[in-house]
Amino acid sequence: MAHSVPVRTAVLVVAAAALACSRRPPAGPPRVAVTVARAERRPVPYQLGATGTVEPIRGVGVLPRVEGTVLRVRFNEGDEVVAGQALFQVDARPYEATLLQAEATLSRDQVQWDNAARDAARYRDLAANNTVTQEDYQQKQATADALAATVRADSAALVSAQLNVEYATIRAPIGGRTGSLTVREGALVRPSDPTPLVTINQLRPILVRFAVPSSNLPALRRYADHPLPVRARPGAGGAGPLDGVLAFMDNHVDSITGTVLLKGRFANADGQLWPGEFVDVTLILAVEADALVVPAQAVLTSQQGTYVFIVNGDGSATQQSVTVARTVDSLAVIADGVVPGALVVTDGQLRLTPNAHVDIRGAPRSESAGGSIR
Repeated sequence: MAHSVPVRTAVLVVAAAALACSRRPPAGPPRVAVTVARAERRPVPYQLGATGTVEPIRGVGVLPRVEGTVLRVRFNEGDEVVAGQALFQVDARPYEATLLQAEATLSRDQVQWDNAARDAARYRDLAANNTVTQEDYQQKQATADALAATVRADSAALVSAQLNVEYATIRAPIGGRTGSLTVREGALVRPSDPTPLVTINQLRPILVRFAVPSSNLPALRRYADHPLPVRARPGAGGAGPLDGVLAFMDNHVDSITGTVLLKGRFANADGQLWPGEFVDVTLILAVEADALVVPAQAVLTSQQGTYVFIVNGDGSATQQSVTVARTVDSLAVIADGVVPGALVVTDGQLRLTPNAHVDIRGAPRSESAGGSIR
């Protein structure tokens, strides 16, 4: 009986503790860890993206203009050549002989024409004095006129012979980079051959052709009153985007693809752009100076439209419908639904439910804080 009181006391203490624990409020759902960014206003370009193909402004297949044997090739495949540079030397000896013959024929006929012209002048005076008949004068004049026509024909033949001698040296019609050779020294070439001896592509400047949907036509026409910048980004290993300017917009919409063909002109001073290469193209129409933007990864899509999760002051997340005007790189330009300064969730949205409480990882970054929007 001496130990019964302490045992009762211990039992009462345990019971009281259990009762106190039962009266505590139940713990709430765990907070969701998220990353956030702040919606802000900043200059954003209004631009169109496309995949483009590089093409030379001019590409010329060099063909022979006279028949003959190639005596010498004066360049190497892949060389840069300038306009007028000698590329091939065709055997010109037959054409030089024809030229000498044409010069001699012209000299002979020139002398005969001079004599006939003097005879015609003399007979004209004699006919005026009735010393010879008018018919005699007309005959002399006809002879002189015929020889004058012969001299003109000889002059044309001489020019043709000179051209053939000149054409025996095949020169570059434009400056650019040469392709592969299709003939070698000793080959016989003819003007009727359809295959070019070599193809020259002009690389500086150069064009990039690309197409955009015809729905962009109103914007293209609206901003086409001033030069529009175009940027091209070559493939892996390139030094970065190259700056050019819009040089051409086609005058019709392709009825099959529903697109409009555009071409950008690039200086290509360092030769980064190569004919036939595929590049990523960005056409900058204008710059919106005060656009409201959030990271594009913050915008989600449902059957009801696009939305974001906004973090409220009490740490809860609210689903908010937004209207996205367009996306630019990693940014979404918001037309409606978000106010400047709002915190939007950029990572962890899939674990959120409306009014769920969040645990923000790190501090929201913004351009005004020295970083880019995340």
